[in-house]
Amino acid sequence: MASHRLPLWLKLAFTLWIAIWAPSYFIKLGWQNYLWVCDLASFLILVALWCENRLLMSAQLLAVFVVGVFWVLDVGSALLFGVHPIGGTEYMFNAEMPLYFRLLSLFHLFLPLVTVYGVWRLGYDRRGLWLQTALTWIVLPLSLALTDAERNINWVQGPFGQPQEALGPLLYLLGLMLVWPIVLYLPTHGVIMMARYLSSRRPR
Repeated sequence: MASHRLPLWLKLAFTLWIAIWAPSYFIKLGWQNYLWVCDLASFLILVALWCENRLLMSAQLLAVFVVGVFWVLDVGSALLFGVHPIGGTEYMFNAEMPLYFRLLSLFHLFLPLVTVYGVWRLGYDRRGLWLQTALTWIVLPLSLALTDAERNINWVQGPFGQPQEALGPLLYLLGLMLVWPIVLYLPTHGVIMMARYLSSRRPR
């Protein structure tokens, strides 16, 4: 019988979460919201959990870790100081949006934890950097072409949740496609690879 490296309870709990979160987001925000990299990651993590796919789990760790940290910093700063230094979490303080719906966005907190645990159990696949970069290079143009400009999905209209006019849309998109992996994925990848190197040098 095959040995499962990820516990069944985690797979079932995450499946239940998707069953609650995905329809709620679709009803409130529509399908366009699923193109956010972190939203798309939720579905891919579900697949990675059930298939125990090391490559896919590694890619999604890169997708959600730094984004999750930024999300926490932005919400925390707004709570403590009333300022959004990064932007994109203003909806969390919008009283017109139902509380239950805002609470659903707390997935930004636990997706990094799930992927860190998954990579710890399955191991890290360095090809995850290239897979996640390729996925991002598909999702960003789709976000620009298919979503409403005012929603600024994945910041394809401008950084920090604000529209930009300094560059043409396509030139800005090309720049974003370069910056996104460097700023969001490469730091996490580098830390993991350094940790692996240091671990391999440790006397046994």
